[in-house]
Amino acid sequence: MVPAALTLGAALALDRIVGDPHTPLHPVALFGRFVGWWGRPSLYPASLQRAAGGVLWAVSVVLFALPFWCVESFAPALLLLVLSPFLLKATFAWRSLEEHAGAVEAALASGSLDEGRRAAGMLVSRDTRTLSAEEIRSAAYESVAENLSDSVIAPLFWFAVFAPFGLGLTAAAAYRAVNCMDAMLGYTDERARLGWCAARADDIANLLPSRISGCVGLLYFGLKGRLLPAWRCLLEDRHKRPGFNGGWPMSVLAGGTGVRFAKRGVYQIGPGEKSLAAGGADIIGSVRGITLIFSVFAIIALFLWA
Repeated sequence: MVPAALTLGAALALDRIVGDPHTPLHPVALFGRFVGWWGRPSLYPASLQRAAGGVLWAVSVVLFALPFWCVESFAPALLLLVLSPFLLKATFAWRSLEEHAGAVEAALASGSLDEGRRAAGMLVSRDTRTLSAEEIRSAAYESVAENLSDSVIAPLFWFAVFAPFGLGLTAAAAYRAVNCMDAMLGYTDERARLGWCAARADDIANLLPSRISGCVGLLYFGLKGRLLPAWRCLLEDRHKRPGFNGGWPMSVLAGGTGVRFAKRGVYQIGPGEKSLAAGGADIIGSVRGITLIFSVFAIIALFLWA
């Protein structure tokens, strides 16, 4: 699996160099518009929404993953070697997490809370209109912490797991589709029935990656001399965030960097030893470090398998 190892390394380098192109033709953007077309509860009677959500979820995953499978299965070896890094890059977002957090910081640095709220609203589903500066930063960096698993580790993990079987790109694409549909439909509002399958599938798909993210985070903070606070926060706070998975990377990052993530009236995660204004750069650096450590392990594993 030397080509798979090279693909993973090249895709990471590609992400750092070019990031995510801001174009409506990006595969995930196209997929999002497709899900937005069918993912409207008003299109279906309430009694049929759960069935429709399950069937259309499956159809959507297949449609998104199918081109990746075709390239992976039928492209000549040299063409596959060239295309694979670009296709894998389309399934994860690393640099863009930093760019979104940077946009929030830039807006707050300009002195405009409204701009900061607007920038944070691009990252989270909560109402940002009344958030303080610290709450705005919390929303942004919580998104970075949770998406360390959802948008970086998870697609790379599923690629590495299935690459030995010639299905790494297909698995990464299928995961990206699952996660995208959860982000659009997995809510407890009027989308609850239609999005039930999307939400449950995302919980399952992220079960291992979220815990791997937390464990690699402990390794990273151990190297930084912050293992004990990261471990303590993981034990005490990982269940405070609703859901099965998001609390793992969030609690490790909060404890390791000494910050506190807070969603008004819902949870507080982390010791709050320093403000997010002071700790934001540490969070970004930690996400980079954890991603690189995981990627090194994955590349070594793929080389050893070969």
